Amino acid sequence: MPDPNPDALSFLQTRRSRPAKTLRAPWPDRAALEPLLTAAARTPDHGKLEPWRFIVLEQPALARLADVVQARGKALGLDQEQVDKGRAQYDQGGLAVVVIEVQKPSEKIPPLEQTYSAGAVCLALLNAALAAGWGANWLSGWPAHDRGFMREALDLKDHERIAGLIHIGTEGAVPPERPRPDMDSITTWLSA
Repeated sequence: MPDPNPDALSFLQTRRSRPAKTLRAPWPDRAALEPLLTAAARTPDHGKLEPWRFIVLEQPALARLADVVQARGKALGLDQEQVDKGRAQYDQGGLAVVVIEVQKPSEKIPPLEQTYSAGAVCLALLNAALAAGWGANWLSGWPAHDRGFMREALDLKDHERIAGLIHIGTEGAVPPERPRPDMDSITTWLSA
C-alpha cells in the first residue's frame, strides 16, 4: 500500500508559476538557493550522466547579459519588439538560474533522453523554488536558442545549450488562475 504525501500532491496540483516581471527583492542568497539546486539535481537521470549543470546569474551578470541580448538582436536583424522582449528577461530580474543541457556521449542513453532530463531539472528547480515560498518562472525566448548568445554570454561549448532560465525572487503579485487542461480530453485509458 502506498504511503501518500497529501501536502506534496496538493502543492503539485495547485502550483502556479509567477511571472518573472512581478518578482522583486529580496532574492534568494546562496544559502537559500543551494537546497533548491540540490532538489533540482535529484531529477530522473537515465544512466546517471548528469546531462545538465547550473549557472547562477546575479544582478550585475543579468545586466551584462541584457546588453549582449541587445547586441545579438541587432546583429540578427530582429525587430525592436523582439529585441526588447528578449532583453527584458535579463533586465527585469535580480536572480536567475540558467539550466544548461550538457550532451554527454553514451552508447546507451540517446541524446533526446538527456534533453528530457535537462527539462525535468528546469521543472524541478521551478517547483522547489515555489515550494520554498519564492516566486519563480521558467523562461526561454530567442536568446536561449541563439548559439551566438550562448557562446558570447555564457561561454557554452558546442555540446551545451540553454534548457531554461529560472527566475527566482520574492513574489510581487499573485497572478490570476488560468484555464487548465480538460483531463478527459487529454487522457486515454488502455486496459487491454
